[in-house]
Amino acid sequence: MFSRRFEPPQNKSFSKSQKLGRSTSSFSKEAGISKRRHETTRHRRPGTATGSESQLTVENPISAIITLVIGQEQRIFAAHEHVLNLSPFFQAVLQNQMMDFQNKKISLPDEEPEIFSSVLEYLYKGDYYPRLVHNKKRNSWEMEQPAEDGRAESTIYHRGVDGELLKDTVIYCAAEKYGLEELKRVALRKQGLQSGIQASTILSSARYAYANTPETDSKLRAHYLALIIRSRSTFKRSGTMQMEMLNGGSQLFFDLFVALCNHVDDISSAA
Repeated sequence: MFSRRFEPPQNKSFSKSQKLGRSTSSFSKEAGISKRRHETTRHRRPGTATGSESQLTVENPISAIITLVIGQEQRIFAAHEHVLNLSPFFQAVLQNQMMDFQNKKISLPDEEPEIFSSVLEYLYKGDYYPRLVHNKKRNSWEMEQPAEDGRAESTIYHRGVDGELLKDTVIYCAAEKYGLEELKRVALRKQGLQSGIQASTILSSARYAYANTPETDSKLRAHYLALIIRSRSTFKRSGTMQMEMLNGGSQLFFDLFVALCNHVDDISSAA
């Protein structure tokens, strides 16, 4: 994977101080999906958050409502069938009869409800809360400011790892699973707009990224390598970093070694 020289991404991760807000309600409630199957629905295909998105209005006079049972607590979500079909994963599920057709139900017991809510919000709106907003004066991307009565948490508790992970990292990996390339780009851009994250959470999220992305998809992995190198003064004093390296068991640390070697070579060449 790292046979070529490692080039850290240009976005400045965790370098800005930013307060984020939290949504006060689940998207499954916000979406306002009607149970009336014969009502004409108008849907805009999710596009890029860079402002160059292509808008498509889809007419579906008969679009079935699919019930989705998410997580161990069996949270209930609902979505139109034609919206779910925007994802290759759900398209295969719906076409290959990998669901309860009598009740129009799909069960995803291993998914985190909060993550799936963000994925579903993206499918309907082209982004997920907090949204990306382009600052024209600075010509840069920022997170939208939260409502006065809410906060957006940058981390979530993930039952699979029994610990905190960066929410955008988990969403990126979910987008990989569901075949949503544009959602991956949105989640990756948001990675660099977080601040005040503990070193232990960053390392756990990096491990999760390596475990849930293929070697051919190196963008999220490269983001974490660049982040650790930029913040090396913090990580070299981190007891968690020492334990993680002693435990090993991940491609992360070999890639980090190669990236650090390339970084030193660059400094030596410049000198």
